[in-house]
Amino acid sequence: MSTTSNIRTPTANLSQLAHYSNVSRIWWDKKSRLEILHNMNQTRVPWVVDTLIELGIAKQEFINTDKPLQGLLILDAGCGGGIFAEALAAYGCTLVGLDICPEMIEVAKDHAALDPSLTKNITYVLQCIEEHAEKNPEKYDAVITFEVLGHLNEPELFLESCVKCLKPDKPIFVGTFTKTIINYLYSIIFAEYIWGFMPRGTHHWCRLSNPNEIERILEKSK
Repeated sequence: MSTTSNIRTPTANLSQLAHYSNVSRIWWDKKSRLEILHNMNQTRVPWVVDTLIELGIAKQEFINTDKPLQGLLILDAGCGGGIFAEALAAYGCTLVGLDICPEMIEVAKDHAALDPSLTKNITYVLQCIEEHAEKNPEKYDAVITFEVLGHLNEPELFLESCVKCLKPDKPIFVGTFTKTIINYLYSIIFAEYIWGFMPRGTHHWCRLSNPNEIERILEKSK
């Protein structure tokens, strides 16, 4: 499978886009090499939900219900096939999933359609974050971008655009493999080439992120 995206954006890396197009067919196979993405939800979803409650962003009337994020509008920037988006939407928020890979968006839409309770909560959009930010400034109660920065050409522009989408003083959640020797050994050498947990070519050392640099970009973009 090869990507057919016609979206032109300086943040996109075409080789990475093609890579994710090729793995889209196994995105929801929990027994595949992408199992780790599904397992990450076990810690990431509670982290996001609990943080939104602790920051007082979740609405008081819903926090003790099974849908504590009702009334919130959240952007998942770089949503892929919707693994995290579906898990978070189950907590009641209205969620927009954004990606520039058409195969991923189709996978996300098809899988969400299997659960009628999710279709009213999730909207998947084939669009780059820069264009979305221009059309939707200060719109969202939170922005989430997990496992995206390490696959881009211009992560700084991407993060700046994410921040533009946020309402004033609202949070952005960033999850990515950081540029450390431990992560290089784990996420590339072992996970891709020895254990085979992930498809080869998923991560590249030169694209891993420095936590201090991410913090600098976010501070500058406030």
